[in-house]
Amino acid sequence: PNPYITPELNFEFHYFFMRKLWFSHLARAIVAFPGGFGTMDELFEMLTLSQTGKLERPIQVLLYGASYWNEIIDFRAFVKHGMISEGDLSLFGIVDDPHDALKHLQEAIPRESEPEGPGFARSVICSRRDGSCPEPRPRRN
Repeated sequence: PNPYITPELNFEFHYFFMRKLWFSHLARAIVAFPGGFGTMDELFEMLTLSQTGKLERPIQVLLYGASYWNEIIDFRAFVKHGMISEGDLSLFGIVDDPHDALKHLQEAIPRESEPEGPGFARSVICSRRDGSCPEPRPRRN
């Protein structure tokens, strides 16, 4: 853990994939601050899950510090080279001020809405040779 984590909110996981699983399971939003490979891994995991529709609810993604993010990642180059669509740029926002970040999150996440269940999609295992798979079973409450 880094020195900026509130001790009561610190969770340590033995396996990194479990951290990301719980991250996607509980998160309503992510504010990514400048970081290294771990930050990039978590950021791109959440963007990919959002882009591919694997999340059952939207997760707001904010990148804090425009000068850092615009230097480190050229998101427009992904579009230019056909790796993502122009619309995928709306999966995240970039902010430079705590007040702007809070305002964005307050507008994007209704206060009265509470998640009904996990934020990640359930998988369906399909072993049919023709590729047709059964519809997922309805979720039990």
